[in-house]
Order: sequence, then C-alpha cells, then structure tokens
Amino acid sequence: MENKQNQNKINIELSDEVAEGIYSNLAVISHSHSEFIVDFVKLMPGSPKAKVKSRIILTPEHAKRLQKALQENINKFEKMHGPIKDSGNDGFPPFSMGGPIAQA
Repeated sequence: MENKQNQNKINIELSDEVAEGIYSNLAVISHSHSEFIVDFVKLMPGSPKAKVKSRIILTPEHAKRLQKALQENINKFEKMHGPIKDSGNDGFPPFSMGGPIAQA
C-alpha cells in the first residue's frame, strides 16, 4: 500500500525566481480543438498598451481540472472571508484603478 502512495507523489521544484510570482490583473483565454491558452496580462493605468507577462497552454482535460480546482478554492476563500465582489465591468480591471491621475 505504501508503495502505491509513493507512486502517486510528485516532487515539484520551485525556483526562487518562479516563487516570486508575476502580477497580472487581466487574463485572456482562447482555445482550439486541442488546447486552451491563458495569457496573463499586466494592464497599467493610463497606458494604452498591455503586456502579456505569462502564458500557459493546457489540454482541454487539464483546463477542466483547473476550473474545478479554482472553483473549490474560491468556495473555501468565500467561506472564510465572505463573497468576492464582482466589479461588474465584464472582467476588465477599472482603468482608473483608484489612484490619482498622473500629471506631467
């Protein structure tokens, strides 16, 4: 039995650089018949150009697993912290982002 449990374990290496993470405030998702592509974008206030900071490519099966894992984690988060408020702007971050307007 213990041997079977060891077969199901995966050692995952996380480098210091990857552990820092990448900030993203927008995700753009597209798909073909064989894969899902998720582009994580950083959109800065006052900038007409957004930059893709990271891209992941998933099989449809793994995309479905990711969806399930996200939903489970959102449910746990909301149980602890209350409902996540939807800003109602169709998934785009607010362009003002709450900060002062920059002047030159």
